[in-house]
Amino acid sequence: MAEHIELDIDGRRVAVPTGVTVAAAIAHAMVDTLGSGVITRRSVSGALRGPLCGMGVCQECRVTINGRAHRLACQTPIAAGMRIETATDCGAPT
Repeated sequence: MAEHIELDIDGRRVAVPTGVTVAAAIAHAMVDTLGSGVITRRSVSGALRGPLCGMGVCQECRVTINGRAHRLACQTPIAAGMRIETATDCGAPT
């Protein structure tokens, strides 16, 4: 079994450890670009949001995965070749 899987997060190819969730993969990728924090979406008022509960209840971790919007990043295991879109392409710091 491979130790890392490559996937696309906001148009950037990243390698993340196997067996993690999409939320963990986003955190892994954002540490390289933002230094810390995880941004997944924007609220109705435009505020940046990120995973909060880690068990799918708060739904703050919603992202677009392979073109399907509102997928829960904290409940979705990664898969090779996934395309994940977060709110960082909406004017958030990159």
